[in-house]
Amino acid sequence: MAILQYQVPDMSCDHCVRALTGAIQEAVPGAQVQADLAAHTLTVTGTTDAAAVERGIAAADYDFTRKEA
Repeated sequence: MAILQYQVPDMSCDHCVRALTGAIQEAVPGAQVQADLAAHTLTVTGTTDAAAVERGIAAADYDFTRKEA
């Protein structure tokens, strides 16, 4: 299973995590999202469609950088 990781500098609270999780799951139904607030990172599993995940993050209006897993 693919693991996609993203640095999301503006993710700072539980509201951010919920907004990002919802946007990613709307873009990629079935995707699983784990957030690390302290590190400002998201880990997404359950999909190999990085473009769709990135559209979801952008739709939630967050800047991000994809990290190499």
